[in-house]
This record gives sequence, structure tokens and C-alpha cells, in this order.
Amino acid sequence: MFSHLYDGSSSAGVAIISISLVLIAGFVTTRVTKRLRLPNVTAYITAGILIGPFCLNLIPQSIISGTSFLPDIALAFIAFSTGEFFRIDTLKRNGAKVAVITILEAMLASILVFIVTYFILHLELAFSIVLSALASATAPASTMMTIRQTGAKGDFVETLLQIVALDDIVGLVAYSIAISVAVHSYAGGEAFSFSRIFVPIVTNLGVLLLGCVFGVVMMILLRPKTRSTDNRLIIAIALLFSFCGVCTIFEVSPLLGCMSMGTMYINMTGDDKLFKQLGYFSPPILLMFFVRSGMSFNLHALVNPSGSIGTAPLLLIGILYFLVRILGKYAGAFTGCLLVKKPKEVRNYLGLALIPQAGVAIGLAELGARTLQGEAGAALLTVILASSVLYELIGPGCAKLALYLSKSYSTKLEDLVPVQEKLPDGETKSQLELLIERIQKIQQELPLHPINEEEQAFNEAAEKHRSALWGEMQKENLKKPIRRKTK
Repeated sequence: MFSHLYDGSSSAGVAIISISLVLIAGFVTTRVTKRLRLPNVTAYITAGILIGPFCLNLIPQSIISGTSFLPDIALAFIAFSTGEFFRIDTLKRNGAKVAVITILEAMLASILVFIVTYFILHLELAFSIVLSALASATAPASTMMTIRQTGAKGDFVETLLQIVALDDIVGLVAYSIAISVAVHSYAGGEAFSFSRIFVPIVTNLGVLLLGCVFGVVMMILLRPKTRSTDNRLIIAIALLFSFCGVCTIFEVSPLLGCMSMGTMYINMTGDDKLFKQLGYFSPPILLMFFVRSGMSFNLHALVNPSGSIGTAPLLLIGILYFLVRILGKYAGAFTGCLLVKKPKEVRNYLGLALIPQAGVAIGLAELGARTLQGEAGAALLTVILASSVLYELIGPGCAKLALYLSKSYSTKLEDLVPVQEKLPDGETKSQLELLIERIQKIQQELPLHPINEEEQAFNEAAEKHRSALWGEMQKENLKKPIRRKTK
């Protein structure tokens, strides 16, 4: 609609204005979704649809195509941050049980989606197998955000966080195998030979080992205490970008490697401040990634069948994928908890908290669309984006409901602030006395200046930077000769 505005403009100017529009559109849309209590991911995807080629057409197609590297970089940050949750001491306590639950809920969701798409809808094999692999992934961001907002804690929360992190590993391995099978199925029918399955597994094991090596290198480079905060951030980002570049050259997903890099670093150093500092750097990148995904969302394709994958409309495929994946997640989580003898509160409600799906699934869909190409690739991305919007609409609410029903947090004041209900002489306190005592206890526990861990890490980094600059200024002043006034 407005693409003619760029006619005659320099390519650099168009790129800069386009990036600015992407950032502004993403931010402005969050002002609307925040009032509706929707997650930012929904806002970013909606913003991309609005400014993309299928609506206002504010961003040239050349810019959308030229930023195809964004999914790799964005997912590298997501995967590296996920590695923080794989601390060895935590895995020792609950690792085996969590692994059983994760494999069951992830694989059951994938199997059910494959049965529906391939055997019932009779869709093309390559499309069906890749879409079913993506069904195993879960969005850690939405779940973590809900846990932080509610202050939930306990066995349910620990189990949920570990499963969400392991989910991505299962999803990445499943995707790597599925995309290899899909590509070779186009080549001529040898999709299920042993070599077609074995090679992707060996390749991903190699990526995991390479990520561990990069994690050790990161630890060595960031070890000196004299290293400034700025340089720590520069080194970390440089290593992440380097690893992504190597994997992209060899056409391998960098996600497993970035996850192993983060896992290796946190277990060898215990330094969680680096993850918080990267958390302050990554939001603009993640925003551009999700907005770009929205710009690639083909609205017209939803109501039309894609001849390259089958006769069913993408709208029907998306709705069935949305429903069947939820069913698979819940049934798999329930069965897994039953096998490892988890408490009833965990068994009954864990599946509700595994509904959200966004970051990893969208990134893998972007990579899959780039690999499959043509109508099949576009259809894959369209289905995942459409379902992700729905998942992000209901996912956080379901996660919050699961946390509440599992008694991981409470909205009752007597549960949040327990106090002694009887006096030393055995007399029961009045309701007013209990209320006053609880209010006083809350006031004592509140910090003078409330600040979260991420802001604390950012402030510490800023303070170190300011101190370094002040030290340099003092050195420069000492070097200057002192001029004495003469009469």
C-alpha cells in the first residue's frame, strides 16, 4: 500500500527506516496488548502482520528477505539463556523423573499431530513430519513470566521449569531428524533408511560437543576479574554470533549447541549475572525476530488449500494442530507423572502449564520454511504462526490456573503471610490484630527500593562502567602539569 514511499531512496536509508518502523510498531502494539493482559509475543506478531506485505506493506520485501539471519541469532539467545536452568545439582535431585515426563509429553504430542496430519488429512509426508516435530516444543518465556508474576514455588514449579527446558532439547532433536527425513523424502523415497536417521543424530551430538567447547572458551575469556562489564558482554555476544555463523555455514541448527554452551558456562562458573546482562541486550533482537515472523504470515493462505502439501485448507490444519497438540501435551504429562509417582497436584495440572508455544517453535518453523522452500515452507510457517498466536492468548492464563490449582501460590493473605494466631497465654487474637500484624510483617519484608535481579545486574554494570570512566579521568588529570600563578 505504501511501498511507493521508498522509491528513489538509498538502500541504507530504507534499511534504517525499516528497522525503526519494526521497533516502533512492536512497542506501540504492546501498549494495546498490555491493557488486554496479553503477552508481548502476541503484540509483536500482530505488529508484523499489520506492517507486513499482506496489510499496510510498510516494509519492503527486500528487507524481509535480507534479515533471514534474525531467526538464527534470536534463537541463539533463547537457547543460551535456557542453558542456565540445567544446573547439575538441580538435575541430580529430579532429573530422571523429569526426563521420563518430558519424553512422554513431547513425543505423544508429536505422534498425535502426525497421525492427524498424515493419516487423517492425508497431507504430504515432509510437511506432516516436520509439523509434528514442532509440536513437541514449549515456550519457556511465557511460563517463566507467569511464575515470576505469581511468585509461585514448590515441587510443581521446579518440575515445570525443568520440563520446559528439556522440552526444547527434545524438540530440537526431533526437528533435526524430521527435517533431514523431509529433505531426503523429496529426493526419492529413501527417507527411512538407517543412514538418514543416524546422520542427523551424530551431527547434533557434534554440535552439542562444539557448544561445550565454546562454553569453556567463554569461561576462560570472561574469567579475569579485571574484565569490564562492557567487554564481558562483547565477548559473550561475539562467541554466540561466531557459533551461529559456523552452524549456518554447515546448515546445522545452532540451538542445541547454544544451549550446551550456556549449560557448560553456568555449571563451571555459577555466574548468572551474564545471563541477566544478555537479557537486557536481547529484547530488541527478539522483538525484530517476532515482528519479522508476523510479516511473513500469509493471511490469504489460511483459507486456501496449499496444493503442494494436500487438499485441506491451512485454517483447518491450524485448528486441528492447535487442539491435538494440547491433548497430547496434557495426556503425556499426566501419564508421565503417573509412572514416576508424582503427587496428584502435579499430575493433574502439569499439562495445563505446557500449552504455551512461541519462540523456539517459530524459530524452527522459520528454519524449516527456509529448508523446505516453496508452498510447503510457507504453509509450515503460516500454521505455526497462527497457532502460536492462539497459544499465547490462552497459554499464560492456563499456566497461571495450573499454578493456582496445584497450590504453588495463593491469593489468600493468611497463606502469603503466616503469623501466630494465639497469644503466649493461649488467648486467640482478634481478626484486626492479625491483620495489623500481617501488614507490619509485609512492611518489614519489603525492601526500601524494590528492584528485581535483572535491574540489579544492569545497575551494577552501569556503576562499574561509570567507575572505570571516572578512574580514567583521574589518571588524565594527574598527568597534566600543575600551573602555579605568578605575581
